[in-house]
Amino acid sequence: MSKKIRVLVVDDSALMRKLIPQVLQRDPSIEVVGTAMDGAIGLKKIDELHPHVVTLDIDMPRMDGIEMLRQITRKHRVPVIVVSAQTDASASITLRALAFGAFDFVTKPQDAGLGRLDQIATELAQKIKGAAASGPPKMIITVPTIKSKTPRRTTMPSGPSVIVAIGISTGGPNALQYVFSQMPENFPGCIVVVQHMPEGFTQMFAKRLDESSALEVKEAQSGDLLLAGRVLICPGDRHIKVRKMEHGKIAILVDQPRVNGHRPSADVLFSSVAQEFGSNAVGVLMTGMGEDGAAGLGALQAAGAITAAQSPDTCVVDSMPRSAIERGFVSKIVTLPNMASFLQTVCSTDRPRIEPADANSAAPAVAGEPSSASRR
Repeated sequence: MSKKIRVLVVDDSALMRKLIPQVLQRDPSIEVVGTAMDGAIGLKKIDELHPHVVTLDIDMPRMDGIEMLRQITRKHRVPVIVVSAQTDASASITLRALAFGAFDFVTKPQDAGLGRLDQIATELAQKIKGAAASGPPKMIITVPTIKSKTPRRTTMPSGPSVIVAIGISTGGPNALQYVFSQMPENFPGCIVVVQHMPEGFTQMFAKRLDESSALEVKEAQSGDLLLAGRVLICPGDRHIKVRKMEHGKIAILVDQPRVNGHRPSADVLFSSVAQEFGSNAVGVLMTGMGEDGAAGLGALQAAGAITAAQSPDTCVVDSMPRSAIERGFVSKIVTLPNMASFLQTVCSTDRPRIEPADANSAAPAVAGEPSSASRR
C-alpha cells in the first residue's frame, strides 16, 4: 500500500481549519497531519510535521500567505495549494501567489461560511494529489515588465494569418506570461486561450497578461473579432468557440455542459477551430493536469492544422500535453523557452508546413533540442 499524502492546512479561520481536514479525510490517500492559524505557525509546523503538500489561505494575521509562500519556496520546497475566497481582492492576491510559486489554487464556495465545502472537495483532493506527484515547486519564471505600451490600432485592424488555439491548466499563468512577454505587437496571428480558471479570475488574469506583453490581451466577449496581435482569454465558467461571419472572424461564448469536467474546455475550443479554420490553424497543449484538449488536438490534426505540445520536462504538470503526445496527435514538441519563437514562425505568411506525426513513427522532435529518440 502506498504512503498517504501528508497535508498541512494553514488558514486563520477556525471553521476552515475544521472543515478542510474533514473533506480531505474522505479520500483514503490523503492524511491531514496538522493545521496552523497563520504563516509563522505554519512554517514551524512544516519543520515539525514534514508535510508533502500545504493548503494555504492568503489573508492571515501576523505572517500572511504571500510571505509564507515566499519562505516555503526558498527554504522548504513543499508544493502549495492556495485556498482563496471568491473576491476581486483575493483573485489579485491569488494570481500573485501563482507568480511566487504556488502549484495551483481552489476557490472557497460563497457559502463556505455556512460550513459547506463539499463542492470543492474533489477538486481540492485532485490538486493535492497532482502537487504531491509533481514534487518541489519548479523554478519561478522571471517575466520582464513592459513599462509603457504604444497605442494600438493606429491603422485599420487586420485579420489574422492564422488562428492559434491554446489549452492550458496548472502552471499556465506563469507559462503564458512568459511566452506572451516575448512576442511582438505585430504578431500576425490571433491567439485564443482556454486556461482552466474559475469565474471572476480570468478578467484580472487577462489584465495582468496585457500589462506584461506587447500583445493586446483581453477577456473574451461574444462577438469579439479575431484580430492579428490579439489574445482572447476565455472567461471562467464559459466555453469559447470561433466562427467565420460575413463581417469577420469572431469568438462566441456558450454555456454548454462541462467537458472533461471543465468549463471552459480546450476540447470545445479545439474542435470549433478545426471545423471553422482547418489547416489555417495551430493547436497547442501546454502545462496542465488531466486530459482536456487531447481529443480536440486530434480533431485539429485531422483537419490539417499544425499541432504542438509543450515539452513535458518544462511543464509544471505534464499530463495534458503528454496525453496528446501518447495518442500521436502532436506534430511538434516545443520547450517553453522556444514557444514564442515557434508561434511566430508557424504564423508567418511564409510559414513552413509541419506534417502530422505518424502515430507509429518515433516521437516528434522537441524544438531547439535533439530528438526524443536521441535523448533516451
